[in-house]
Amino acid sequence: MTEETPGFEEKPDVPSGATDDAEPKAASEEGAAPAGDASENAGLVAQLDQVRTALNERTADLQRLQAEYQNYRRRVERDRVAVKEIAVANLLTELLPVLDDIGRAREHGELVGGFKSVAESLETVAAKMGLQQFGKEGEPFDPTVHEALMHSYAPDVTETTCVAILQPGYRIGERTIRPARVAVAEPQPGAQTVKPAEETTEAEPDSAEKKENGGPEEG
Repeated sequence: MTEETPGFEEKPDVPSGATDDAEPKAASEEGAAPAGDASENAGLVAQLDQVRTALNERTADLQRLQAEYQNYRRRVERDRVAVKEIAVANLLTELLPVLDDIGRAREHGELVGGFKSVAESLETVAAKMGLQQFGKEGEPFDPTVHEALMHSYAPDVTETTCVAILQPGYRIGERTIRPARVAVAEPQPGAQTVKPAEETTEAEPDSAEKKENGGPEEG
């Protein structure tokens, strides 16, 4: 009988190729880990791009809304100013006949006493609201701000001139609410032909002097 040594166990034989197969498997698992990280990073980059795109779209929407709001505010302010100007112009237009009466009373010396104080107060308030009077004798006629009611000729004018203010004009800022009604005078029809005739008369001695100084003589 063969005696067995206590504590010694025989191990099964392991094929020599088993160890060789285990090492490539472990190596393949180690190589698979970086590939998984790369795909995960690609997914994160894609999500980041989507977030950036959405952020840019929201930013553009916000900028567009802000621009529209600013345009709305400017439009409302412009409309408010226009409505105010129209209301003031309408009010002052209704007061123009009263101001005309005050002007005529001043010209005739009837603006005295309490009526004078009231009239001057009214004119002051109208001026504070932007009303300006225009139209003076001697200024050139401008059809955009003058309305000619009378026409004549005068030898002492060189252009169409306002020679009398029949009714003053009024404006608010650059807006004319009533043109000045005037009498105009134009130069005499034959007044402009005098100067060329004088020049012709003065030119004749010059030609005579040329002949005396040895100029060419006829025939």
